[in-house]
Amino acid sequence: MMRHTTVHRLLILLVIGLLAGSAVAKQALESAAGAWGRQLAQVVSDGRVSYRTLAREPGPLDAWLDQVALLDPDSLAAWPRPRQLALLLNLYNGTTLRLVRDNLPVGSIKEIGGWFRSPWSLPVVRLAGETFSLDELEHRRIRPVYNDPRIHVALVCAARGCPPLREELYTASGLEEQLDDQARRFLQRSPTKNRLEGGTLWLSPIFKWYAEDFGADEAALKAWLEPWLPGAGQARIRWTDYDWSLNAR
Repeated sequence: MMRHTTVHRLLILLVIGLLAGSAVAKQALESAAGAWGRQLAQVVSDGRVSYRTLAREPGPLDAWLDQVALLDPDSLAAWPRPRQLALLLNLYNGTTLRLVRDNLPVGSIKEIGGWFRSPWSLPVVRLAGETFSLDELEHRRIRPVYNDPRIHVALVCAARGCPPLREELYTASGLEEQLDDQARRFLQRSPTKNRLEGGTLWLSPIFKWYAEDFGADEAALKAWLEPWLPGAGQARIRWTDYDWSLNAR
């Protein structure tokens, strides 16, 4: 009887310890996200980034990325899907910012990685004890899992041709509104990238590169665009040039 009671108490203590550890980890992640979010609002303006400020003050971004790297895989898997997607979008964008910051000066992210490796193939992403590439994050862990075309207006590859980087982190509670706003900003407020001009629909090559994510054919793409570009369905598509120069300010 005494042995049974002792084992029972030990199990209770173990559960309490695990819960306490989980609470501490959650608090640490939220605190780091708050600090990084405040710095993000300071370094981003109209989609452009002050990489020099990030280089002078690396602490907030690095601290948040460190906390994401320490996440428990089982806890992450149990998160609601909007919370997971918000984290992964923030992780892609934050890791990209750090990659550029750590390789300054560069005029384009494509200058990073050398002749035989693109910047998107480098093992720079750290998540829940794993290390992998930005390509892995986007093409295996985000696109096929969450299957939302708006992902392509949220991921920012540090080029001026990209959608504008938000001045805030994505959040689970605000994700739907944030993604719709990103689509609106990219399609309605970036005329050098996307515009409806007479009977011609000028589009970013992003919609060509990832055409399968927007539907089975051109008609499906136009239907997806219609809420933001009324009249897209009757227009002829042409492609704008993609600007790979750094989205710096």
